[in-house]
Amino acid sequence: MNRFLFVHITLFLFGIVLNSHAAVDETFQTEIEQDSVYYDTEPIDKREYDNLKDKYNDDEFIYERTVENSGWWSRFKQWLSDFFKNLFDFNSDAQASNFTDIALKIFYVVIFLLVVFFIVKAIINKEGNWVFGKSSDKNIIPVTDIENNIYETDFKSLISQAEAENNYRLAIRYYYLWLLKTLSEAEIIDYDVEKTNSDYYLEIESQATKEEFSYTSYLYNYIWYGEFDIDSLQFNKGKQAFTQFLNSIKK
Repeated sequence: MNRFLFVHITLFLFGIVLNSHAAVDETFQTEIEQDSVYYDTEPIDKREYDNLKDKYNDDEFIYERTVENSGWWSRFKQWLSDFFKNLFDFNSDAQASNFTDIALKIFYVVIFLLVVFFIVKAIINKEGNWVFGKSSDKNIIPVTDIENNIYETDFKSLISQAEAENNYRLAIRYYYLWLLKTLSEAEIIDYDVEKTNSDYYLEIESQATKEEFSYTSYLYNYIWYGEFDIDSLQFNKGKQAFTQFLNSIKK
């Protein structure tokens, strides 16, 4: 009896094992089917790309910059770019480099405008004499309202005003114009704003007058075209020479 029961229990357990094995096989087979490779049979759309090296070659994609074997100007610009980058906290070297280029262009424009300004100012203040030279054979009298109207000009008042302002160079200029006016009124020369010292010298007939004119012309050229300030002592010497010459003409 016990033996018969043992056989039945053994067969029962063996059946359970077989059924479990079949279930496992079925589950495993299902998982294999689910995990099987899927083969895509759709046609492939081939894409083409531009040359990526050229596309990403501008300044925004340059993260490291070197100044090896470069000139002093390149090294200066690199230093300036690094300075602006630290000063304004730029995110990249490219932004700092672009800002540096713009700043330098603005600097060039400002320098150019300043140069033009000072040139124009110098021409206006110095009447362009420094451009055209200091030769006595240049036009000794620039064409201005005073030079065109010397016969109606009160040179005594102009000289007094210039002396009061310690503008001795201008006072000597007025003395010279006054001298030309006096020589012309005495019919010793024929006044013309386009004439030079040499022209007037050749028109004078008297040798003594020629010598005095030559000396006062020298003083005028030396003081006025010399473009340097003179003190009261130097001015008084020139003033005395012009005054004596003017008095000798009026006699």
